[in-house]
Amino acid sequence: MYCKRTWNKMGVVKMSEATEFKDVYEAITSVSPNRQNVLYTILEEDAFGEKAFFSDEKLIWESTKGGFFSQNQEEIGKLHDSGQSAAAGKKLFCDCLGGEKRLVICGGGHVSMPVIQLGAMMEFTVTVLEDRPLYANNARRAGAHQVICDSFENGLDQIEGSKDTYFVILTRGHRYDQICLERIAKMPHAYIGMIGSRKRVAKVKEVLIENGTDPEVLNQVYTPIGLNIGAETPAEIGVAIMAEIIQVKNQKLRSCGFPTEISHFLNNHSPERLPAILTTIVARHGSAPRSVGTKMLVLQDGTTIGTIGGGCMESAVMRRALEMIHDGDQAPILYHGDLTGQDAEDDGMVCGGVVDILMERV
Repeated sequence: MYCKRTWNKMGVVKMSEATEFKDVYEAITSVSPNRQNVLYTILEEDAFGEKAFFSDEKLIWESTKGGFFSQNQEEIGKLHDSGQSAAAGKKLFCDCLGGEKRLVICGGGHVSMPVIQLGAMMEFTVTVLEDRPLYANNARRAGAHQVICDSFENGLDQIEGSKDTYFVILTRGHRYDQICLERIAKMPHAYIGMIGSRKRVAKVKEVLIENGTDPEVLNQVYTPIGLNIGAETPAEIGVAIMAEIIQVKNQKLRSCGFPTEISHFLNNHSPERLPAILTTIVARHGSAPRSVGTKMLVLQDGTTIGTIGGGCMESAVMRRALEMIHDGDQAPILYHGDLTGQDAEDDGMVCGGVVDILMERV
């Protein structure tokens, strides 16, 4: 078999009613994404599947009141890296939640077009700020999710930064660069990149420092923007910019959190669409296609929201999820998927590796 599978019912969650788990998803969406938000799940037999949500090391919600998480708040709250850890003798999965990935592009010129297209392809929510109506319309046609056609000052006043917001400054002149960078430097951000020659950029930074902008923030600006791949055409420059953003994003120890569609379903679903099975990658070894924390929701009609990597392994997880729904299984299980071996190679699968996937009823 290409996908080796083991099914471990390691215990019943004490709070097994699916509707009660809605509380944690509401708690997650109610706090600022700029805080240190972590969802913990116990992976030990006696309490397998119990959960707690911490924000800035403070316990916000737990599935068993006064239980393990309440008793060990201080130790658990210091676990900030996504992946499996241990606290008070128990193995935990720590899901360090990132917010929605947002790409904010200042300027709608020719270089911006491939950045818009690639950003949308890579599942960023793309916003473009452009003060010229013709160029703003070009950004809409390129696939931007939001276009603000106004001055850069007014446009940036409508943007709320976050730890998952990536700013790209691609304006038509250093005067506009200065306006944008001065405002963006004061916002929470994951990345700031600015196009321009070293001389042009140095002049902008010099003026901003004189105006009181934090030099430490300016020193973190990626400029010249993009990885050095010898890019020349707008399309090549767009690839270089997005490659640099991906590099920065994947170095962060935050998972993708709850994608917008999954979060919306968990908070706003209609009763007839339940039950559903939430699947989360809790461990990855080797070259498996998706990272720890990646989620997919399987609905009772067989449709899915999100993906955990596709292929044989995802299909097997979907089949098992439907069995859990139809059999009325309340207990979470751990799926072990092995993407190595001859069968995988025969099926033409280029990704190897091993993944563990938590499957739980919501």
